Amino acid sequence: MSFHETPTPIDKRFFTTGVKILIALMITGLSFGLYRMIFGLGSTTNLTDQYPWGMWIGVDVASGVALAAGGFTTAFLAHILHREHFHAIVRPALLTAMLGYTFVGIGLMFDLGRWYNIWHPALPMMWQGNSVLFEVGMCVMVYLTVLYIEFLPVVTERFIGQVNLPGMLSFFNEPIDRLLSFLDNILGKVMFVFVIAGVVLSCLHQSSLGTLMVISPYKMHPLYWSPLSPLFFLASAIAVGYPMVIFESMIASKSFGHKTEMDILTPLAKFIPYLLGSYIVLKIGDMIYRGTYVYLFEGSTQSRMFWLEFGILTVVPFLMLLSSRVRSSAGWLFTAATMYILGVLLNRCAVFFVAYQPPFAEKAYFPAIGEFALTIGLIATLMLVYRVFVSILPVIPAPERGAISSDNASIRIKQGI
Repeated sequence: MSFHETPTPIDKRFFTTGVKILIALMITGLSFGLYRMIFGLGSTTNLTDQYPWGMWIGVDVASGVALAAGGFTTAFLAHILHREHFHAIVRPALLTAMLGYTFVGIGLMFDLGRWYNIWHPALPMMWQGNSVLFEVGMCVMVYLTVLYIEFLPVVTERFIGQVNLPGMLSFFNEPIDRLLSFLDNILGKVMFVFVIAGVVLSCLHQSSLGTLMVISPYKMHPLYWSPLSPLFFLASAIAVGYPMVIFESMIASKSFGHKTEMDILTPLAKFIPYLLGSYIVLKIGDMIYRGTYVYLFEGSTQSRMFWLEFGILTVVPFLMLLSSRVRSSAGWLFTAATMYILGVLLNRCAVFFVAYQPPFAEKAYFPAIGEFALTIGLIATLMLVYRVFVSILPVIPAPERGAISSDNASIRIKQGI
């Protein structure tokens, strides 16, 4: 067995300075969230009838869903294509996707006018079969369930034979242990069904998020509206999956004092130019076919945003990752991955509240302080929960795997493993 296949709980001091800062951001953001729950959307946002969707739908939902794509893209690579070398990054990517989608649901609660009705799509009598949002909601709910089922083996591995409840609760030790053993045995036989379901469901709702704006051709800037928007959303989400895994892996390595897994991340980065290049070709081909390239130099906010998110934060990292030197350098690889992640983030924000131009708007939309605070607070909370999970469960590979010699890593990279 390779050392890459032995994840263990992280044994590090929990309350570091960074954790204390995250807790402060979490409390501040969730305070704004509680205020919004009690006093309504108008109390904490700049949303209006002209701009019903703003920062929360662009960042917390649309971007959150896209940036959680590392879960299904990594599962596809390791479990369906059987690229065994990448198994070490599946669990961290799966955890990130599971928590990412969980916080998409939590973020959506703050964005809904009647947040207390968020459970309605779970009832068949409430279904709106002709609504794209209904399809997105159902896919996300089912996919989130699949993600938790996929993560269950990590829990059973950690606690089978180690359930030790204190006092009167010790009566439940044996039944819980038998339940965990039963789940571990069953899931081992049927997990392939959930892996395939997860990939299919992800493709469905990633593309459906792009469909939301297809019905608004006269309210969207031509650089951002296209009948191919569903395909653009899907292609860009698939392309950002591996950059997000690289970004998370390097942040985790730095945070926990581990050596950067370049012997895994460099081969993983070889896939990105193909995926990102396909998205770029689709996007440029659509611009040429529909003649929307004439808006590139009009100097509007939308055209400047397009140059920033597509021209700089999408095309430039693509060109960088064509170089084997960039893919083999931890610093440059992190830079390129971060640039494209920011590109996807700006793209989703542009689509949902920059390119959208309501004909009778009285003023332009800009997020309120409460919207910024809650978004930052949710991200801080997600990072804290991630740290709790990796401190308790075997998600991150054992530190000693980082002891691989640079010579061996270099040989494997050159061999394209």
